[in-house]
Amino acid sequence: MQLSLVIPFYNEEKQIPQTLDVCIPILEKTGRSWEIIAIDDGSTDGSWQKLTAAAEDQRIRAFHFSRNFGKEAAICAGLDLACGDVIILMDGDLQHPPAYIPEMLALWDQGYEVVEGKKAKRGKESLWSRLNAGIFYGSFRKLSGYDLTNASDFKLLVRRVVDAWRTLPEQNTFFRALSLWLGFKRTSFSFEVAERTSGKSKWKIRDLIRLSLDAMTGFSARPLYLISFLGLILFIIFFILSIQTLANYFLGRAASGFTTVILLQLLIGSSTLTSLGLIGIYISKVFTEIKARPRYIISEAVNMIPPAEPQHCSGSIVVAD
Repeated sequence: MQLSLVIPFYNEEKQIPQTLDVCIPILEKTGRSWEIIAIDDGSTDGSWQKLTAAAEDQRIRAFHFSRNFGKEAAICAGLDLACGDVIILMDGDLQHPPAYIPEMLALWDQGYEVVEGKKAKRGKESLWSRLNAGIFYGSFRKLSGYDLTNASDFKLLVRRVVDAWRTLPEQNTFFRALSLWLGFKRTSFSFEVAERTSGKSKWKIRDLIRLSLDAMTGFSARPLYLISFLGLILFIIFFILSIQTLANYFLGRAASGFTTVILLQLLIGSSTLTSLGLIGIYISKVFTEIKARPRYIISEAVNMIPPAEPQHCSGSIVVAD
């Protein structure tokens, strides 16, 4: 049985040799045939040159996107391209320690089809990052019903799980949640997030916000129901104020509600714009799905077809001329 290790990279020219130097000896010790699927997510530094040099070993198959399509697209490409009977996905910065690969394979040998790494410690994250993570995972759990607390993309998937994943037609994916939605016999193990040995995180605040919005709107329609709930709350408030205004009128009291009117206008205006924005997010997702553009485009590849091509190898890859 063949093992495929999928590793996305983005502007990691200094990190790539270190990552491969750590992973290859561990893969060798497993006693299984293996391949590394290295996805260059449109890097603008020397990452592709590093991967091209590493791919002199034909067990390392390197693919370069025509531009930066994002980590989710890189994950999709890796799963499309992997030819193994079991696929392990990990980050390229070694914060997912490759030393856990034997443990993941041992759990697979016990019959589990999905093995997920859960963060026992999140490493040296700032208080702001921890707060954002807590808010996101708490909100996602309440809106979607899926608990992703301390979840990660450090996963092992057997071939039939990957094949099921590849039947999902949506363009905007959220791997952590979709892999949970798929089901199958699953288990988890705890790991400590390792410190980066070089470089820094490529995630920006706007990327995290966009991912959070895509995740929540992609897995739940409850935010749309909240608009109706908000409308009901406002109706109750207006009804109470109407009774108060009429009572003051019939009692002959002067109506001095200028401040109240301004506050109500601000409340109504902000609620309306927020509701329209939320509806717009859902419409934009429908618009994106209808266009049905490919999730990614591969502009260059090294060792596109492995020396002995297994029957599982994908043939649905978009490659630019």
